[in-house]
Amino acid sequence: MEQLFESVLIENGTMTFSAKSFLICFLTALVLGMAVACIYMYQGNYRKNFVVTLAMLPALVQVMITLVNGNLGTGIAAMGAFSLVRFRSIPGSAREIGSIFFAMAAGLAAGMGYIGISVVLVVLLGMVCIVLQKSSFGEMKEERKLLRITIPESLDYTEVFDDLFAVYTKKWRLCQVKTSNLGSLFKLEYEIILKDAGQEKKMIDDLRCRNGNLEIMCSSASTGSEEVL
Repeated sequence: MEQLFESVLIENGTMTFSAKSFLICFLTALVLGMAVACIYMYQGNYRKNFVVTLAMLPALVQVMITLVNGNLGTGIAAMGAFSLVRFRSIPGSAREIGSIFFAMAAGLAAGMGYIGISVVLVVLLGMVCIVLQKSSFGEMKEERKLLRITIPESLDYTEVFDDLFAVYTKKWRLCQVKTSNLGSLFKLEYEIILKDAGQEKKMIDDLRCRNGNLEIMCSSASTGSEEVL
């Protein structure tokens, strides 16, 4: 059992490097990269370019770690290469960032020769990730909505929609007021919790009658997805 968590690069207490050990680590990293990519795809929406990169990332990290192998100069060069990637990348979602760290951890373990640890890492964390994603863990009991309403300047925004919100929402709060179109329009942003999600369209229709059929935008505060109505 203890041999499962020993490095294949260590023989008789010393670090060794051979073509056989390199191929074992490299193939393991490739397989684990495919596993991490499949776990990411199983969780929901994905892009092919990101999935392909995620599948290759553990093998790339493994090669970098194996080539460094205690060489200080090579380690500094590798660190500089990774730092350049930071400035060439765009911000991603929490799931994408977590998957990148997941793939890099598998690649680091494989690059150090700890095949057993890398396999156990991917299996256990993959199972935990899938279970948490499919469960209700972390979900809000009441979904918050962001409601953006445009009104003419002649309409007093102070309590103009309070009677409608009292009918359709449990809670509401005016978060922001912004002028637009040289001050001829006001853009109001509310945070609301609906009593019944099925009544959202009816609420929007009533709001449109009140604001002169100007633009109304309703978005989910938790996901950031937006819908213009």
